[in-house]
Amino acid sequence: MLLNVVGDLMKEINVIVEGGKATMGPPLGPALGGLGVNPGQIVSEINKATASFAGMKVPVKVLVDPKTKEFSIEVGSPPVAELLKKEAGVEKGHGKAWREGAVGDITMEKIVSIAKSISQKSLSLSLKEVVKEVVGTALSLGITVDGKNPKDVIKDIDDGKYESIIH
Repeated sequence: MLLNVVGDLMKEINVIVEGGKATMGPPLGPALGGLGVNPGQIVSEINKATASFAGMKVPVKVLVDPKTKEFSIEVGSPPVAELLKKEAGVEKGHGKAWREGAVGDITMEKIVSIAKSISQKSLSLSLKEVVKEVVGTALSLGITVDGKNPKDVIKDIDDGKYESIIH
């Protein structure tokens, strides 16, 4: 958790919470309580805002004006690994999966969908490159793409075999 002062008035709290399951316990509750706001109300708002990310870790920024007690919540996008695990239906990745078998599978259409959802945050210059980043993350988690090893999928992307899907 990180607490910053924004400008002269606002305090900024950055936390990572499980979607829909933020609590008033540490680290969020104590940081909010010290600002003189109602932590229960803010936690409730965070849970409403993150409910669609149930089961995933989500970055959340809370901006609080300690004088007026007004607050705002900004929900970030979950990490690519969390999105992949959700879509593949697995709880966690497995670094040794390529020796011991994949932990899950995901379609190329879902890969492209994830890539589109994160493309504005990526430094890559094209959707094709963002798709390759997502496929690389699938590789590190032990998740296959359409039943294929992600290394082979990256070669297929480079060879233009997915041009009709990546647009």
